[in-house]
Amino acid sequence: MADRRIRVDLDSQRLHLLEGGEILASYPVSTAAKGAGEQAASEQTPRGFHEIRAKIGAGAPIGAVFVGRRPTGEIYTPEMVRAEPQRDWILTRILWLRGRERGKNRRGAADTMRRYIYIHGTPHEAFIGTPVSHGCIRMRSADVIELFDAVEPGTPVEIVD
Repeated sequence: MADRRIRVDLDSQRLHLLEGGEILASYPVSTAAKGAGEQAASEQTPRGFHEIRAKIGAGAPIGAVFVGRRPTGEIYTPEMVRAEPQRDWILTRILWLRGRERGKNRRGAADTMRRYIYIHGTPHEAFIGTPVSHGCIRMRSADVIELFDAVEPGTPVEIVD
């Protein structure tokens, strides 16, 4: 796993898990509806070099609801989304990202970690492949579990236009 890395392509809405020159897995994702950008409160997906800061939710059931990176004890139901349609639901697993480029996505008003940018599961799986998130990288719950199990904290993540 020493050479494992993730590449997120905003244009194609794909996440690739790579090792050496080989693609181990490729997943459709949903990135920010407002496009790419690094500034706090922009609701944009930050570009550049990052790494996985933390893995959150190991062993949680599929559809587990997280608030503030903590499980609420709830399991997602369609009724929950109907009751709160504008909520940015975070489900199943969280890969919390940290920027690696000082002045671009680390420190100051462009800090990816302080912006709480994650790779996470979503109940809005019908929109995967379309940029509709609030800045994070959304995945299908089954896909984010598979990715979560294949990476470790410190795994490099590159996000490109």
